[in-house]
Amino acid sequence: MNSAENNIDDVIDTEGLDAFLQYEAGSDINHQYLTGFKASDSFTFLRYKGKSILLVAPVEKAKAESQSDADVVRSTAEFVTGDVRDDIEAEASVISDFVSEYDIEDIGVHRGFSLYIAEVLTNDGFSVRSVDDVVMSARKSKSKNELAKLKNAQLVTEGAMELSKETIRESTVVDGELFFDGEPLTSERFRNILRDFFRSQNCVLDEAIVACGTQSADPHNRGSGVLMANEPILLDIFPRHKSGYWGDMSRTFVKGEPSEELQRMYDTTLDAFVAATDVLSMGAGVTGQEVHNKVCDVFESAGYPTIRGGDIDEGFLHSTGHAIGLELHEPPRLVGGSGKLKEGYVLTVEPGLYKKEFGGVRIEDMVVVTEDGYSNFNNLSPDFRL
Repeated sequence: MNSAENNIDDVIDTEGLDAFLQYEAGSDINHQYLTGFKASDSFTFLRYKGKSILLVAPVEKAKAESQSDADVVRSTAEFVTGDVRDDIEAEASVISDFVSEYDIEDIGVHRGFSLYIAEVLTNDGFSVRSVDDVVMSARKSKSKNELAKLKNAQLVTEGAMELSKETIRESTVVDGELFFDGEPLTSERFRNILRDFFRSQNCVLDEAIVACGTQSADPHNRGSGVLMANEPILLDIFPRHKSGYWGDMSRTFVKGEPSEELQRMYDTTLDAFVAATDVLSMGAGVTGQEVHNKVCDVFESAGYPTIRGGDIDEGFLHSTGHAIGLELHEPPRLVGGSGKLKEGYVLTVEPGLYKKEFGGVRIEDMVVVTEDGYSNFNNLSPDFRL
C-alpha cells in the first residue's frame, strides 16, 4: 500500500464513506502517482474495502495489469460494446455501472472531480461528496526513492549552472557585449547550450530564464538578445529528469563590475537566503510563513518593499519558495499563511529583489526538511562577480 492509498483509507473511515473514486486523464500527475500507471487515455480508480481497482479501456488492460499498482484491473468492455473513449456521456454511464457492482452508496471524490460524472452518479442514486486532496497530501512528503531522484535531478541542474558560470567567465567583452567562441552570447544561444547539456544527461529543458539587465527586473522574463557586461545575468534553470522529477536552481552573475546598488541588492538577497535557511534549521514543525516572514524582515530592514506589504512592482515580488517533485511547482509554498513543514518536504528557497532601473537578482537552492533541520541538495557557491 502506498501513502496515497493509506490516506484514502483514512478518509474513507473518518468521513463515513464506502469508497473513493477518481477519474482523470492518464497524463494527470496525481493519477499516475496514485496508480503507478501512465495511460494514453482517461481511466478510473476505485478504492474499496482496502483494495485498488482500475477501470481502463480494453487496449490498456494488459499494460495496466503489468505496470500499475492496482489489486484488480477491469475493462470498460465488461459494461459496453465499443469504444467509449472521448465520449464523456458513455464513460460516465460505464463508471456508474462499474460502481454499482460493489456495495457502495457514499462515494468520496477530490475537489476537482468531474461535475458531470458526479451528477450522473447522483442521478443513479449514489451520494457523492468532495474530500481533501488526499493524493497531493501524500505527495508532499517524499519517500527515500523520491528524494534520491530529486537529488539526482538537482545534481544535474547544478552541473548546468556550473557550465553557465564558466561560459560567462570565459566570455570576452566587445563594446560592452559578451562574446563566446567568437560569437555574440545571446539569451537564445545560452538556452541552446543548456539544452545540449541536458540532453546528454537524460533530462529535458523546455525553457530556462537567461535574462540580462533590466529584463531581469521581471522575475519570469525568459530573456532575449545579447548578454551585456556590468549588468545582472539572472539564470533560472529547471529541467525535468527522465525519472519524472524536476530540478530547479537560480543564480545571478555579473561579468565585470556591478553598480553600487546592484551589489547592495545582491548582498541583501544573500542575507535573506541565509535567514531563510536559519529558520529551516529548526526542522520539521516550522511553518512556511515563518520562513517567508524572516526573508521579508531582511528585505524591509534594508529598505526594500516586499509582497507582504501588498501590491508592489519593485522589491521582493514573490513567495520565498515552493515545493517540487513530479511537478515543478507543488504545494506548499513558502509564503504568508503557509502551515507547518513536515519531514520529507522538498522545497526551493529563492529570495530575490527586482528594480526596474537596475534589474533583478535571485538565489535559489533545493532543500529537504528533516526532523531536526534541513539538507541542501546544492553545493555551488553563490558567486556574483565573474
